[in-house]
Amino acid sequence: MSDSVVDFYCGVTGDHRGRSREEILSWSDDRLEAVHDFIQWLFPLPEASPVNPYAPLLTRETISAFHTRPELRASLRESLERMLRFYGLELRDDPLEVIPAENFRDRAADWLDPGNHNHLRITRILKCCALTGLDAEARAFLETLEAIFRTKEFRTRITKETLLYWYGAVG
Repeated sequence: MSDSVVDFYCGVTGDHRGRSREEILSWSDDRLEAVHDFIQWLFPLPEASPVNPYAPLLTRETISAFHTRPELRASLRESLERMLRFYGLELRDDPLEVIPAENFRDRAADWLDPGNHNHLRITRILKCCALTGLDAEARAFLETLEAIFRTKEFRTRITKETLLYWYGAVG
């Protein structure tokens, strides 16, 4: 039986518009900001998307595949790294951490405001990663988001409610 998420992550199929994961990851930051129907493919969830009826769902079988197949987790990590760059962040190893990149302040101007749709994207990213075996990466991302929230400069740009959603997404 075919799994649309696994097939997408293996490069067997594209999304509902025929776009491959590699194509999406190559998009500019401006295109990632402007297009709204890709994030559900890069970071699927068990719940249906209210904005993209063509979005695939994470099933128990899909989650199991990500936990047992390191190549799927590696591809998901590539997707995570691309979205972190979009937000002006970097994923580092040893120790595993997410840190602000040199362009953080420039990138933050595009997403770091209360009610910005990217906050929903971040919730989706955190939850997908936590469910599919990148829980350490999700926690590192969450720690950085919390640190951003706690800085005086950005304190009013993330609401407490949003931060609580992000905590809930990681579990």
